[in-house]
Amino acid sequence: MTFEPASPLSGELRPPPDKSVSHRAALLGAMAEGLTRVTGYLDSADTRATLRAVVAVGAEVREGQADEHGGLFVELEGVGLRGPRSAEIDVGNAGTLLRIMPGWLAGQADGEWEFDGDQSIRRRPVDRVADPLRLMGAKVDCRDGRLPPLRIRGAPLHAIDYEMPVASAQVKSCLLLAGLLAQGETTIHEPVRTRDHTERILAAAGAAIRRDGDAITIAPAERLEVGDIPVPGDFSSAAFFLVAALLVPGSEMSLREVGINRNRIGLLSILSRMGVDMGGAHGDHAITIHEIREPGPEPVATLDVRHAELAGVEVGAEDVPAAIDELPLVALLGCFADGETVVSGAEELRAKESDRIASVVEGLAGLGAEIEARPDGFAVRGSRGLRGGTIDARGDHRLAMLGAIAGLASREGVEVTGFDAVAVSYPRFERDLRSLIG
Repeated sequence: MTFEPASPLSGELRPPPDKSVSHRAALLGAMAEGLTRVTGYLDSADTRATLRAVVAVGAEVREGQADEHGGLFVELEGVGLRGPRSAEIDVGNAGTLLRIMPGWLAGQADGEWEFDGDQSIRRRPVDRVADPLRLMGAKVDCRDGRLPPLRIRGAPLHAIDYEMPVASAQVKSCLLLAGLLAQGETTIHEPVRTRDHTERILAAAGAAIRRDGDAITIAPAERLEVGDIPVPGDFSSAAFFLVAALLVPGSEMSLREVGINRNRIGLLSILSRMGVDMGGAHGDHAITIHEIREPGPEPVATLDVRHAELAGVEVGAEDVPAAIDELPLVALLGCFADGETVVSGAEELRAKESDRIASVVEGLAGLGAEIEARPDGFAVRGSRGLRGGTIDARGDHRLAMLGAIAGLASREGVEVTGFDAVAVSYPRFERDLRSLIG
């Protein structure tokens, strides 16, 4: 798929439903008793893997037609906290499913489960969830001690007080679900606060969960009732259009119903430090955030975006958890910024669908960027743009979308090989992008 230099972006768009919230809504709905109704469940390869997984353990799933934004209405009849049956679960490419669902299953009285997936998933480490689960008494095995397939046998769990060595919302979520079935209160300490979608849904479902500084504590539960969950627009998907509008001169566009959970919008903080003026409805801003509301556990807003000049920035470990999925876009922004942009403390990028540090650096360098890899990030010297060329998505949906945006802002256009990887999170990406560039 080739993306030529674009005329200014204009119009408005609602990004697809949030992938992280969709995964969690299905999992918590399966764990609950009674009916859970999810409005705007993301219709993508990853989130369909989660629906198949909950059906495999006994939940009932009924779905309606996808809406124009790629959102499904999904009803789930849960099996209850202690009701899942044994199953072999194919997670496909869904790392979120692979790392969160084992927490629920590890504390069952009996049963056996195996998690496996595609070749990309088989390279993604699971020791980060297996090790703390074993500390709770779980019976967990994985290949070479750290890789899928991941096998679980139900066992009694006990509470732990756990210091997370690396900030990870997926690991935290896994341990919170295990804590629901453990004896005693489980406390998890985060080195840096991460996205809290799981905590929000658990609290709404009646779990006894509380935060004190960097610590989240959860008590064992007898039952959960989730009820209704409206899924917000995915900020990580919206970020590609936001960056395109910032980079292509003359652009002015609106992104509607975007989730603005403060633990997900770290890119906005980074952009502010790059010199992008932002504020509320009153004022002339490059990014205007307005129409803020909370229709469910997650807040949403409208973001109006227009072209802006950029300055280089330093992004450190404290920025990473709230911007982990957008760091490849920071590399792209750095190519157009005045000065140097440096990202550090982002080792987690090497454990994504691809080694995203290597993939982004090699991909953008092939388009003319002055960029170098570092063990925990990268450095980009702003050159006021990109020449263009070819970029290989390497099976990584975010790298495929990065290449598309790079093409719009480049001088000669970009051919993205393996573009079909976008189906993992955003099957309608090309259609939505072209709707903004006429």
